[in-house]
Amino acid sequence: MKKIIAGLLLILCLAVLSGCHGRLVSQEGADTGNAKIPEKFDESQKIELVFWAKNDTNKVQTAVYTQAIKDFEAMYPNVTINLRLYADYSRIFADVITNIATQTTPNVCITYPDHIATYMTGQNVVLPMDEWMEDSRYGLGGSELRFDAPRQEEIVPEFLNECVLSGHTYAMPYMRSTEALYVNEDMVRRLGYELPDTVTWDFVWEVSEKAMEKNEDGTFKINGQKVMIPFIYKSTDNMMITMLKQLDAPYSTDNGEVLLFNDTTKGLLEDIYTHAKSRAFSTFAISSYPGNFLNAGQCIFAVDSTAGATWMGSEAPMMDIEAEQVVPFSIRVLPIPQFKPETPKMISQGPSICIFNKEDPQVVLASWLFTQYLLSNKVQLGYAETEGYLPVTLKAQKSPEYIEYLSRKGEDDDHYAVKIEASELLQRHTSDTFVTPVFNGSASLRSAAGQLIESTAKSARRKEKMSDAYIEKLYASMNSLFQLDQIEVKPAKKVTFGELPAEAKTLLIVIPCVWLVIGVSSLWAGMQKNRKKQK
Repeated sequence: MKKIIAGLLLILCLAVLSGCHGRLVSQEGADTGNAKIPEKFDESQKIELVFWAKNDTNKVQTAVYTQAIKDFEAMYPNVTINLRLYADYSRIFADVITNIATQTTPNVCITYPDHIATYMTGQNVVLPMDEWMEDSRYGLGGSELRFDAPRQEEIVPEFLNECVLSGHTYAMPYMRSTEALYVNEDMVRRLGYELPDTVTWDFVWEVSEKAMEKNEDGTFKINGQKVMIPFIYKSTDNMMITMLKQLDAPYSTDNGEVLLFNDTTKGLLEDIYTHAKSRAFSTFAISSYPGNFLNAGQCIFAVDSTAGATWMGSEAPMMDIEAEQVVPFSIRVLPIPQFKPETPKMISQGPSICIFNKEDPQVVLASWLFTQYLLSNKVQLGYAETEGYLPVTLKAQKSPEYIEYLSRKGEDDDHYAVKIEASELLQRHTSDTFVTPVFNGSASLRSAAGQLIESTAKSARRKEKMSDAYIEKLYASMNSLFQLDQIEVKPAKKVTFGELPAEAKTLLIVIPCVWLVIGVSSLWAGMQKNRKKQK
């Protein structure tokens, strides 16, 4: 009897738990206002959409956008899409914030989750996509779509999870990149070292300091030039955040608590100070673009986005220096430096797509259809091949067209080897990527993380003394400059019994009852056994 009851208890628990999966965590601050999905898309209604996107003077990327709009309008003739291109994401962010107040936001926008978290401080500004994704007609891969859109399971799960804020999906991933370490392998060998497949921070620092040796005439031994900056990191925001992540050190919590100013950060700044003082390390803000120095034979280690791969290498199809300044070299594309090579960690970055709520559900539906079209293979592959971006869908990554593209590595400028190797790097390490918590103010915290390194490096160059007092003053100034003490920390909401899902309530009631039945049956069995003995 006990075995039967225990078995029933196990089955009941499994059934109830399966119903509760992902529902017991209470989320707070979610913008749950949602336009209702129309029963049918009204093709008789003329709809005009505004689409804001970022383009870094890349005409090929612009062509991908314009072609996508042209193809979409051909499939849905009642929809007109007006494209507005921006030079950088910060301008998009600023304009969206301004337009929220006047209710003139675009319909579709290429942006980042950090920015979306700020947009969501307005009431019902951004569309939560959960119900729209699951709709059988117009959802991901829906029956009424006029193009081959990916299903939800065909989107890279790590990238889709990055778009979840406060328990709801507020964006679709568009493109993804990470950071890579671009290395002049010839110089590394001339210094007496061999490159491992994954380098450590200690390795980079050691080689960089070795490269600072000079000849009697003041030129550097490694390149015979008067300029040598062995290690340049483009995004110091990412540098500090990634270093902390690799060391399992605190940065922030999901509810907005700032944990950046800790002893691990202090230790990292002290190391950075040492190498900045010797001029073995510098940043983009101090010295300029790392690819320029790398291609001129004036840098050994350059960390930049995989999306910037077409600027890296002595044969790069895109350069910002004159041809006579280029020094030919063998380039390697490696993961960024690691503290624990056996468990590498690298940041995931790249734009996503959000939709702004509008009063007319038909307009929102048109926006949602266009967003899905941007995830189709034609658009994903077209954009990914312009830079070292990786398509965000498994559907595109596994397509014959993309596999062929990768196989033609080094064939010509369109298949520039470094660009393809950068994409393959992220493809291999997708599961090793991470993102930081997103909340209203997380963008400011990110900036503060980078500014800690920038300020420390500048202080080292000015030969200011590094001390505990210096660190304390630096922390205070960053806290004030970026108004981190004004970030609203949302307390973790306690889930009461009344707020629990019905399945959870059932589970909490049934478990004690079942154990009571087991206890009573055991007691009854014991009494029966004693009676038999007495007879």
